[in-house]
Amino acid sequence: MPRSIASRLWLWLFIVALGLAFLVGLNSWGPLESSEARYAEIGREMLTGQDWLHPRLLGIQHFHKPPLTYWLTAAGLALANHSALGARLLTVLAVLLQVYLVYAVGLLLFAGDRARALGAAVIYGTLPVVLISALNVTTDAYLATLELAAAYGILRYYHDGRRWALYLFWVGLGLAFLTKGPVGFVLPLMAVIGFYFKREQARRPFTWHHAVGIGLFVLVGLSWYIYLVLENPVFIRYFLYEHTVERFANAATFHRSKPWWFYLVLAPATSLPWSVALVTQVVRTRWATVPQQWRNVLIFWVVVPLVFFSLSSSKLLLYVLPVFPGVALLTAYYLGRCTDGALERWYGGFGILYGLILAALCVLPLLAIDSKFPLEIAPFTAIWPAAGVVLIVATLVLWDEVRMAPRLLMLPALFTVVLLLAAKPILRQNELLFNGSRPLAELLQEYHLTQRPVLIYNELLPSLAFATGRLPVSLYDGNDALARETQFEPTNAWQQNLLNLRDTQQEPTLDSLLRQHPALLVKGDLPDSRKSLLRYTQYQKKAGKWTLYW
Repeated sequence: MPRSIASRLWLWLFIVALGLAFLVGLNSWGPLESSEARYAEIGREMLTGQDWLHPRLLGIQHFHKPPLTYWLTAAGLALANHSALGARLLTVLAVLLQVYLVYAVGLLLFAGDRARALGAAVIYGTLPVVLISALNVTTDAYLATLELAAAYGILRYYHDGRRWALYLFWVGLGLAFLTKGPVGFVLPLMAVIGFYFKREQARRPFTWHHAVGIGLFVLVGLSWYIYLVLENPVFIRYFLYEHTVERFANAATFHRSKPWWFYLVLAPATSLPWSVALVTQVVRTRWATVPQQWRNVLIFWVVVPLVFFSLSSSKLLLYVLPVFPGVALLTAYYLGRCTDGALERWYGGFGILYGLILAALCVLPLLAIDSKFPLEIAPFTAIWPAAGVVLIVATLVLWDEVRMAPRLLMLPALFTVVLLLAAKPILRQNELLFNGSRPLAELLQEYHLTQRPVLIYNELLPSLAFATGRLPVSLYDGNDALARETQFEPTNAWQQNLLNLRDTQQEPTLDSLLRQHPALLVKGDLPDSRKSLLRYTQYQKKAGKWTLYW
């Protein structure tokens, strides 16, 4: 690659452009159900209640995850005034840090070659799965950042013995454990194994710095768990069995059952088009010609984690986010072996794919004229993809770079920025379809219902609590999502926010609520057996799949 793109300046230009593309319009739609809304609302309740050790969801203690994600979400909300932007702000910054860390790890693996390290960073920052993780409030973006920081720390320590890097490893590992528990070991452990496996590397001796590092891990990673166990010994079984063994072995525990091949399909699909290039070049390249270092990255950073997560009964797409730094580094390595002619063919293929996607986004408003089209797309939505076509064509025509490698990196970078800007208006216009509740909150405000109690029939809807800043009353009628874990509640105060319609003893409480003329939200049709909930209502308004009664 020419020196012009090997400069670190290009890395920072890419990170700034990507960051601006993330942040513009980030507040235009509210948190979406279920995971993002859950994390955002817990962070809001934590900030409001100032209880940093006992996370609560809709007023009920919620210990499914350690608290670091909630702390960071609360910090973002404090910075950005309780908005969706605030909830997502630190997630975006975490993903941008991942891009930089991929570059830093690339410098180690590529022996200081800045151009190839930059290539890996750009590839990582343009993977669709990474973009998805940045636009959602979940533990996975933070976990991937901390795992990658720990992996970089130990690799840097092995490389030149920097003590700060050893401390980075242990602190990163501790914070990863405080984010999602034992799964935070996966990538750092794979990095250590991959460094030594069949490479005859000299081992660094154990020193007092290692002992201090282990102490930091225990202090950072285990302190919250120890505190809760001392407070209530029942937490030992809860954390070790129900949220470790059961989560891995029993999909029914959290209703996330997926087939064993789930990640084998979704991982390549959500890293297009780079995954096609990587798989093709891996198949075309003789295994014997690949250095042991890159064999180990393929095996231990990608294949083994994918197999591990595929064996788990509980699966969600972002669980495997930590494998994608390995995917990006491998793609940069394999494409770096290609001739300019081969890169030109990939460049042409990428250009055709991106052109078709932008053309489709330009046409969407025309398709949306048909009432049967599932999305609402305003005409102005076509502005961003159309501008993207002009920008990419102008770059191709005016940029005098003749080599293919810089062009192959610039094209996805420009497309990614345009795609992020084009997607946000679509999300805003179809928020109800994508399981957001901000339009419902706006409906409550429009009809002056914000001061009345809000009842939600048989649905868990933290996104509405986030949008309104008030806790609704959930009416349980058989939906497992509302079967909350109340065993840690010291009193029955939680029943103010969760009523069991099947418990006759709660009928007086329900009747008292209905006499206050609440706003009642029902998704789909209200069963005939529950029509009595409408006995004090006069009006109704449809909003997507929801009906508002008052």
